[in-house]
Amino acid sequence: MRFQVLDIVPHAPHPVTGEIISVHERLQRVVENAVLTERLGFDSYAVGERHAGEFVSSAPTVLLGALAQATERILLSTGVTVLSLLDPVRVAEDYATVDQLSGGRLEIVIGKGNEDKHFPLFGLDLAKQYEYLTENHELLRRLLREEHVSWTGVHHHDLDDVTTYPRPFDGPFRIWHGSATSTVAVDLAARWGDPIFSANALQPRENYLVLIDRYREQLEAHGHDPALGYVGSGSGGLFLADTDEQAVAEYRPIYEAQAAKLAAAHAGDPRRGKTMSFTTIEEAVAHGPALVGTPERVAAKILDYHKSYRHDVQSVSINPVLPYPQQQEVLTRFAEEVVPLVRREVSTTLWGPEDPGRARGLT
Repeated sequence: MRFQVLDIVPHAPHPVTGEIISVHERLQRVVENAVLTERLGFDSYAVGERHAGEFVSSAPTVLLGALAQATERILLSTGVTVLSLLDPVRVAEDYATVDQLSGGRLEIVIGKGNEDKHFPLFGLDLAKQYEYLTENHELLRRLLREEHVSWTGVHHHDLDDVTTYPRPFDGPFRIWHGSATSTVAVDLAARWGDPIFSANALQPRENYLVLIDRYREQLEAHGHDPALGYVGSGSGGLFLADTDEQAVAEYRPIYEAQAAKLAAAHAGDPRRGKTMSFTTIEEAVAHGPALVGTPERVAAKILDYHKSYRHDVQSVSINPVLPYPQQQEVLTRFAEEVVPLVRREVSTTLWGPEDPGRARGLT
């Protein structure tokens, strides 16, 4: 199995103490954690994109440019590029620049995003978010693969003989599709033979599994090789300690305060994927995707989820309100104590020599 660290770069006060670091320090930690992640042997480091709420990830390409210069080996990615909002011409230009800076170490995950408020910021209609996503994805694919593109669409203005520069490092970089609540994303991925990344963060396993299963069914229906239908899985938080009891006790105040805050922010909104389905840490550990406990328990949980998802890459996120040395300690313990236990049981061709679509700069 492959492993990724994802930071969507939330920047909010500690839910218990109210303490908050500066934006400068928060962004510096993104870069420092990427360097640490690479040194620890993780396969990929991803940053999110948000344009509303308590996040400082509104310029992911700027962050990725910094990461491209700070790292040498690790795959760089997004989680997710909110393509519904963006002009595909600019996306092609920006991410090809990152691809060049990184020496061909880029793949991106696209989606419509999990934030309603950013659509009015860009003068867009929330009700058309999937229309935007579908059209923008098709145009982006062409711009990355072709020169002299002419285009007539519904939402994007017409193009005539357009070639975006710079071109990608060595052919088009791979596009994954983020999957959380809708069949639209998985159907789009399956149509084009692209891989998917399940959010697997807030809901019960079954809610995500139905989308993963549909993706694999549709992938074969469209005639694509199922062996290349790679699947990634997120997680509902990561916290490690010497005993399960210690991990639950130490992480409880943070998890339950953040769950309550999210529930209050979306009060009266019945849509799935907007709030945590598990309000207590015990529920999240026993029935949800939270990776909280000893390294052995966390490894066992990843393997248990793999029985359902058969995923190729596991993404984890460190809660940024933890003391910074503790964040680094958790990452280190995960790499040294959890990863070997999982890799002993699960293998994949993803990002290896048998993966024809992998980022060209990976060795």
